[in-house]
Amino acid sequence: MRTFRYERSSSVSGAVALLAEAPHGAFLGGGTNLVDLMKLGVAQPDLLVDVRRLVSDRVEELPGGGVRIGAGTPNSECAAHPLVRQRYPMVSQALLSGASGQLRNLATTAGNLLQRTRCPYFQDITTACNKREPGTGCSAIEGHHRDLAILGTSPECVATHPSDLAVALAALDATVRTHGPGGERVISMTELHRLPGPEPQRDTVLQHGELITAIDLPPAPFATRSHFRKVRDRASYAFALVAVAAAIDLADGVVRDVRIALGGVAHKPWRAYRAEELLRGGPADEERFRQAAEAELADARPMPGNAFKVPLARNTLVATLLDLAGGPR
Repeated sequence: MRTFRYERSSSVSGAVALLAEAPHGAFLGGGTNLVDLMKLGVAQPDLLVDVRRLVSDRVEELPGGGVRIGAGTPNSECAAHPLVRQRYPMVSQALLSGASGQLRNLATTAGNLLQRTRCPYFQDITTACNKREPGTGCSAIEGHHRDLAILGTSPECVATHPSDLAVALAALDATVRTHGPGGERVISMTELHRLPGPEPQRDTVLQHGELITAIDLPPAPFATRSHFRKVRDRASYAFALVAVAAAIDLADGVVRDVRIALGGVAHKPWRAYRAEELLRGGPADEERFRQAAEAELADARPMPGNAFKVPLARNTLVATLLDLAGGPR
């Protein structure tokens, strides 16, 4: 680990100003991902600005029935909060499936969303990686790609985003509140993360020095009927091969509304708009669920080592929707 400066500020605007003057600096929250990357030599910030105590660490009800999650809220506290558990169970489930209890106690809400990929080539500085060093190539394309993306890839990168929480928030149309050099702004959760395109080194649309301050969940009464399902190699402390976050609104066996996002399949949480459109107004049965899943995955471009993810994602989505609809499996 290289030498770096450590700074604290008394205000959010002060922290943003500090980082704006350090092109290679980074914000430090819980540090559960950043510190690991620094140890590996992947991240080499020359300045860390501690923001853990600057942003809210509370979950609060908003006027109209929504919920605001402070960016500094520990994952464990967010998962256990009654407002989250009762109104948005998929968020609690996603957090509880995401890491060990010790890590959840330290990791923050914003930090969870800003995790870097766990692609082994990104984490190995002896290999070529366009995400780590643009223009060097993508070792994963010709290498071991079992855990990597099947949707939204580019010739430059096939990495997946590791956050389970981000998948649930994308399904719920959450918004992210930030404070940056240009002031405050609100970003849709579905727009926060980027597909790799020709610039895989850019995970998000955030500017350098832009700090997440809170995440807002909109009022969604039918989100009480939601579920997060994660398929992984072992029962705990493993990243998703495929994950599904879904909420459904039913009336007399018909889908009135639905929200779906997939994890473990793309460079960002994959909002399943095509499947949602096909499901709305149709019967809540296995045949329709399978048609929707197949439509969503029609553009999948798997590699030999991860072709199994296509049927795995399809079957996981169908099973999740059947559970929510109360039908047979």
